Amino acid sequence: MTDMNDLVIRAATADDVDTVLAFWRSAAEGTSISDDRDGVERLVARDAGALILAERDGALAGTVIAGFDGWRCHLYRLAVHPGLRRRGVGAALLAAAEERFTALGGRRGDAMVLDRNTLAQHAWRAAGYAPQARWSRWVKHLTT
Repeated sequence: MTDMNDLVIRAATADDVDTVLAFWRSAAEGTSISDDRDGVERLVARDAGALILAERDGALAGTVIAGFDGWRCHLYRLAVHPGLRRRGVGAALLAAAEERFTALGGRRGDAMVLDRNTLAQHAWRAAGYAPQARWSRWVKHLTT
């Protein structure tokens, strides 16, 4: 079992971008339109505390994006190394994200969870989150 005292929780820097992208390819469910170097670099440059990393023995163990737009607190890309799941890494990342939100004045966190990702749904429920059935996410991909 992983000793959570061995975890280092920190904000990502521009130097972490390639490592994070490679990690998401193996540990995250699905891909996002923003899963590229430019997208992650923009995130880190715009909001230096939003991309939170968990490291163990110098290796990436998990990630979460804790974005706050001044109105809402949004959680994305909670991903934990497959060999470290169910050992508190995700809980430590969510605790760090929630502390960030509270410090920024946030009042409620929402998470993007794929409908088909039942493993993630169990993790989010265990952390105290629940689906909000009366809302649907509407998206439009923007071209540049």
